[in-house]
Amino acid sequence: MKPFEMLSSLPQWAGLGHDAIVDSPAFAMPCRLGDESATLTLGATHPADAIRLSILIEDEPHVLSLARSPRFKDLDAIWDARADVPEPVLLALVEKDAGPVLQLVENAVRRQLRLVGLVPSDGSDAPALFAQVSDVAFALTRSATVTAAMGSLRNLDLAHDSIRSTILPAVMEYAAFSLASGEAAGLGIGDAILLPEIGTVSARLVVDGRFVLDESGVSRYNAGELVHVVDAVPKEISLGELFDAAENAEGRMSKVEVPRPGGDAPIPLRLVHGGKVLAFGRLDRLGDQPAFIVETATP
Repeated sequence: MKPFEMLSSLPQWAGLGHDAIVDSPAFAMPCRLGDESATLTLGATHPADAIRLSILIEDEPHVLSLARSPRFKDLDAIWDARADVPEPVLLALVEKDAGPVLQLVENAVRRQLRLVGLVPSDGSDAPALFAQVSDVAFALTRSATVTAAMGSLRNLDLAHDSIRSTILPAVMEYAAFSLASGEAAGLGIGDAILLPEIGTVSARLVVDGRFVLDESGVSRYNAGELVHVVDAVPKEISLGELFDAAENAEGRMSKVEVPRPGGDAPIPLRLVHGGKVLAFGRLDRLGDQPAFIVETATP
């Protein structure tokens, strides 16, 4: 699985609304500014000295405030005296110098954008998204249309710590096999289940009951109808560690120490089926075979 597939499989991320996504510190929307590939980030400070433009996104009125930028050469030259420039001339300079920004916004909201005119600074700004792209800063009216277009999971930076630090429960799975329902119901203290897989089949890490990490990488986990022998105590793994392990699964799993039966310290395990714990026990040896020894059977 790719990192985005993992992220979109987790309810805490897949369930985010559009507004929560654009407000996320991980928001980083790929875009183009003219001929340049760029990234649009949000949360910048509202430009204090800006040209406020009235625009229509389809038929909805919005305000786009452009901050001063050396990228806007002609606008930059008259910036301090722009109050003396006739509105048609100023708008023509905006379209000439800031045309790539207008196109970027149009692409970002996936709606046709039309420049209408200037907006006076009257101190009555509506809520806005404050954006930075390369050396350009601007503010755009925050609306349901804008956040619905930009608030996609694909616009989150998966390398951001707010995503990578997501903690997920994990258990090491050492064996899986079929067990008749009568046998499962009849388990009692001291019973032994042979586990020939131990030492011959690689262990694998089951994460959040959704993913399995083994030497082949990360894939979707399917418990099926099998009985699973797993750690007695769950572990934790961060989503970032899972992303990294997916890219280097063999290196990650080579560090997993498969328990060896018959040591001085008992190795606590659980026997699980369909999300229910059938028994708690330990890994031991019966004759020359590894075995799960039942210590507590659950009703």
